[in-house]
Amino acid sequence: MKKSSYHLKSPDLLPIAHSERKISTLGFSIMWVGMAVVLAAFAIGGDGVQGMPLIYVLLASIIGCILIGLFITLTADVGIEHGLSFPVYMRAPFGVAGTHFPSIVRGITASIWFGINTYFGSAAINGILNILTGFDNWFVCFLIFALAQLINTAIGIKAVEKFADLAAPIIILIALWMYSTLADQAAAIDRNVWTWIESPVSGILLFTAFMTVITGNMGYWSTLATDASSLSRFIKAPKFERNWFKRNKGVLVGSVVALPLTQTLIVAIGGVAYIAVGNYDPIVALQESASGWILVVLLLMIVFSQWSTNTSANVVPAATIFSNAGGPKIPFYVGVFLAGVVGTVTQPWNLFNVLIPFLTTVGGILSAIVGVIFADYYMLRKRRLNVHDLYEKEGQYAYVNGVNWAGILAWVIGGAIAIAFPTYSFFVGFIIGAASYYLLAKYWWFEKYKQAEIEDPDDDKYLGITVGRDWLIDSEEVLESKKQIVN
Repeated sequence: MKKSSYHLKSPDLLPIAHSERKISTLGFSIMWVGMAVVLAAFAIGGDGVQGMPLIYVLLASIIGCILIGLFITLTADVGIEHGLSFPVYMRAPFGVAGTHFPSIVRGITASIWFGINTYFGSAAINGILNILTGFDNWFVCFLIFALAQLINTAIGIKAVEKFADLAAPIIILIALWMYSTLADQAAAIDRNVWTWIESPVSGILLFTAFMTVITGNMGYWSTLATDASSLSRFIKAPKFERNWFKRNKGVLVGSVVALPLTQTLIVAIGGVAYIAVGNYDPIVALQESASGWILVVLLLMIVFSQWSTNTSANVVPAATIFSNAGGPKIPFYVGVFLAGVVGTVTQPWNLFNVLIPFLTTVGGILSAIVGVIFADYYMLRKRRLNVHDLYEKEGQYAYVNGVNWAGILAWVIGGAIAIAFPTYSFFVGFIIGAASYYLLAKYWWFEKYKQAEIEDPDDDKYLGITVGRDWLIDSEEVLESKKQIVN
């Protein structure tokens, strides 16, 4: 192996063996409960009820969450089948160097979400301390809360799952209590939470508002739809299972059942909060509806929810991406703290008021990547990968100076057109991205740069868990990679 390939073989980026996958179906579902209790979803509910009844908002939320859950499961198969993380797999459709372009965009987005959620948590901590001691400095709370989450994530993936086990049931119980309290408060001012509308819309405007809630929910989780494999590679799955649904059951149950139910509950609370107190900012809504120790407990809910979401959905993916971009000298724990730095310097406390436009824009940009992944993994390679070459700088994924221009062009085309149609951004980005990549790769790029798994579609050579294979990178190469980190 040439020295130039060392940076592709950071130990944190190597394939995960079947025996090392510790997260069960139930465990992943519980993680989803923790991840999906995201207070930014208050904005989706609060914005939605300004133009249509709450029941329409909740229906749109359920539809959007189920759809994005299916997209998440589609891309998660990369981790289930081959044990690969997102930035490693992306070397196939984007090249061993080109992978850094979409990966870093995804990593920065995840870091920004880490910052937004940490801001909510720090505001809650500040509120608790203010009630109990009179202390009032949210930025100090922000720094301390960010550090605590980063340390927790750096401990490892099982630490994340164990924390979600603790947080999830507490979060759900308090969320239900909060919904009941706000609904009663709305009734006290003669507002029925199921029929009240601030500015009713109808016809095409109603359809547009409905679609905005759908794409808002999808845009929120478009980040995880791109790099679901970074988490799914740790999920237990059966060997020698060719049925897609059975093989991906662990991801499917969490993403299509736990996610929609949990996030829609939070969207509902946001809607009811706006109806009851005229503000869907969760901190403001809580301070309007509770006081004393009850308020302390509710604010504690915010701390739990942001922590459990950040560790699994934001810091782990971002850290994996930064580790891949930096090579073996940037191990996973360094990537964790880089995510924290990026999430802080982007000043997330200024983003909440423009959250819906942010969601549709990000959703469009990232959905084009999901489209590229779908076309590359399912339509062209038929789930087969020449995994060993993913770790070689001069292998089949080297392309031109390490870049697959079919992937780059398809992403740019799909993302740009998606941004032009914000109401339908995710759908437009996915379809255009997938179609562009399929045509460019099949009839142009792969005519020049032949792909072994496409030219010789042999399951025994290029499938992973379906044929009972654990992809193993040569032990001498791994040892040399570890030496590079030390040196």
